[in-house]
Amino acid sequence: MAKGISAEIIAAKIFEIRGKKVMLDSDLARLYGVETKYLIRQVKRNSVRFPDDFVYLLTAKEAINLRCQNVTSSWGGRRYLAYAFTQEGVAMLSSVLNSNRAIQVNIQIMRAFVKLRYVVPVNKQFAMKLRELEDRLHTHDKEIGNIFATLEELMGIPSARKKIKGFAQK
Repeated sequence: MAKGISAEIIAAKIFEIRGKKVMLDSDLARLYGVETKYLIRQVKRNSVRFPDDFVYLLTAKEAINLRCQNVTSSWGGRRYLAYAFTQEGVAMLSSVLNSNRAIQVNIQIMRAFVKLRYVVPVNKQFAMKLRELEDRLHTHDKEIGNIFATLEELMGIPSARKKIKGFAQK
């Protein structure tokens, strides 16, 4: 069953908080097939394995921001703030959750983190290129408008383009 978890499902549960890609305790517990309180109990019992850069408690503000980003909160209605696990923290979970499912889920999660590492820069590059193209098109539209306005002026034709936004006005 754990092998059937797609990278896309896992990737949808990876958020960026404090500049790091993280997964929430409740999402991880669901993937591992355990209760969230059991997962947290194991982390606390093995706290030496989980330094602050592996797992941290969200602040109230971060929790609110996260709920706002996700209209349908999969972890709403909690009494306690969620724990966020970095990639290293997720990897460490396999050492404290000793089950075949935990091992298989961890493999899938690590693959999803790696995929995201490659996808995000490509998407940023694509977005930058798209912005450059939009800027260039906007500039070309203005220049073409100027050319038509000049031609119409030279031909003595009253220009209807003067009212169109983005075109040159004389």
